[in-house]
Amino acid sequence: MEQKTKADVDLHVRNVGGIEETATSLSPGVNVLSGRNATNRTSLLQAIMAACGSNGASLKGDADEGSVELAIGDETYTRRLTRTDGSLTFSGDPYLDDADVADLFAFLLESNEARLAVARQENLRDIIMRPVDTDQLQAEIEQLEAEKRQLRQELEDLDGLDERLPDLEQERKRLEQRLEEKREELEEKQAELDAADRDVEETREEKSELESKFEELRETRSQLEDVRYDIETQRERLSSLREDRADAEDDLDELSETPAGDIADIESDIRQLRERKQRLEADISDLQNIIQFNQDLLDDANSDVLEALDANTDTDAESGGSVTDQLLEEEQVTCWTCGSPVEADQIEGTVDRLRELSQRKVGDVREVESELDDLTSEKRELERERQRREQLERSVDRLDDDIEGTEGRIAELEERRDELQSEVDSLETAVEDLETTDYGEVLDLHREVNQLEFEIDRIGSDIHDIDEEVASIESRLAEREQIEAQLEELQDELTDLRTRIERIEEGAVSEFNEHMETVLDILEYSNLERVWIERTERDVREGRRKVTKSMFDLHVIRASESGTAYEDTIDHLSESEREVTGLVFALAGYLVHDVYETCPFMLLDSLEAIDADRIARLVDYFADYASYLVVALLEDDAQALDQDYHRVTEI
Repeated sequence: MEQKTKADVDLHVRNVGGIEETATSLSPGVNVLSGRNATNRTSLLQAIMAACGSNGASLKGDADEGSVELAIGDETYTRRLTRTDGSLTFSGDPYLDDADVADLFAFLLESNEARLAVARQENLRDIIMRPVDTDQLQAEIEQLEAEKRQLRQELEDLDGLDERLPDLEQERKRLEQRLEEKREELEEKQAELDAADRDVEETREEKSELESKFEELRETRSQLEDVRYDIETQRERLSSLREDRADAEDDLDELSETPAGDIADIESDIRQLRERKQRLEADISDLQNIIQFNQDLLDDANSDVLEALDANTDTDAESGGSVTDQLLEEEQVTCWTCGSPVEADQIEGTVDRLRELSQRKVGDVREVESELDDLTSEKRELERERQRREQLERSVDRLDDDIEGTEGRIAELEERRDELQSEVDSLETAVEDLETTDYGEVLDLHREVNQLEFEIDRIGSDIHDIDEEVASIESRLAEREQIEAQLEELQDELTDLRTRIERIEEGAVSEFNEHMETVLDILEYSNLERVWIERTERDVREGRRKVTKSMFDLHVIRASESGTAYEDTIDHLSESEREVTGLVFALAGYLVHDVYETCPFMLLDSLEAIDADRIARLVDYFADYASYLVVALLEDDAQALDQDYHRVTEI
């Protein structure tokens, strides 16, 4: 893999870990921090982590503030550590905005979670997937699914409209034919009326009154037809609203009730877990400070604290210490808490137990984080159900208002229809009163002509409505290609989101299996044939639900003395084999999450369980994957590495 960064790195550290103050440089490629125990190699690695944005560094035990300055080329990054009321806070302008993924897969110190996951037999899949916000992915999928349903509904609507065009065209032809027939009929009736008018002697007033009444009757009938049409339209709308309301009620019935108490209880549990996590993290920080302080005292026999305590002890010895005590003096150190001489191994044993306690508390933190994730997911699900219920309830209320308004409109229209019907009846009566024996035929012709004119107007209006509907349909059909393109793009995006988790899982398994096979071949473990991960699925409980989740099963294949292969367990891996497996698993996460694109550093520490020759091969292999590989090694182990590698021996 090509290394992106080629510039030297200048590092200035003050009061971090066991370092009081130091300045050093790193080169692109492999950098070896070589020295005996307690020479602040791990502290320098912590300083690099802090400069990158990690909170995994500790402050020097006797200091209240510290700092790291890291310069790469023309860019400089800073980080400040401050102790206030026993709590450690970080500030400044680090290399990374968020160092969580680097903490997990790039900063491979002794307590690194990905590295320890194999030895602890934790769920490897959860470690790999931790940087992926699965809840956010699911929310995006649900949003895109809703958009997809909407687009498909639009296409179905367009299909229905496309099928309606031939019917509309046929209806238009039928209306045009009927319009032509009515016009011909009107022309004939008008001719008859003109002939009848010439044959009948009538006064101008009588004829004017009749024509006025016929005109008023025609207009009133037209208004009556319009009102009847509006009534029918409103009744169809009312039917549609009632169907929508019934659908909304059905959706409400399908949703389970979400009591407010459930969410409140979950929020209370979340608060308690967060408080517990804060307490555990504070304990871990205190333990790390205690461990670092004790380790520094053990490793630095010339410290001011021990010299002061030794002065008191020497006075006691001069006043009459035993010969045996004087002979064992070199194997003892002065306890900094009580000033008594104790075995160095005893303090080292206590420090080891404190390390184990710190690791257990780190494990407790991850369990609490897992519970927090489960509760947060459950809370989000309950909140989504509640929001959906509230939306449906608002929709039902809105539909009720629309239904009530539509029913009121229908009542008003029906009242208006009755009024117009009364007017029509009254006008028809008035016309009948004006009829005489002489004018009966003329009046009938006038009535027929008026009726034909009304029908012609109505047919023309219907044709106009059809033309407008056809134009609207053709306009919407023109959007089909755009909607289909949107749907295809949406489907691709959905496929990408749905398969993203699966791709990451498969990529991690593939990366681990490939690199593990190569590393085992390079390191030449005698009877370890293969270590590989299998991706499986299991039903697990998540909150109150049972869901199917992916799991990573680690398999160990050994060869017997006769050459027969058999499957072993992780428990039977040697410490060296476990360390190598953990490191390769961390490398798989480093590659599958493209950590090298954002963080140029990979840090390795506490490799003593692996023999020097294998450490050298492992470092050569890891060197291909980071711009700066910084390795802390004992002097003897460092001798096995390529002498061309840049070395830092004084910190």
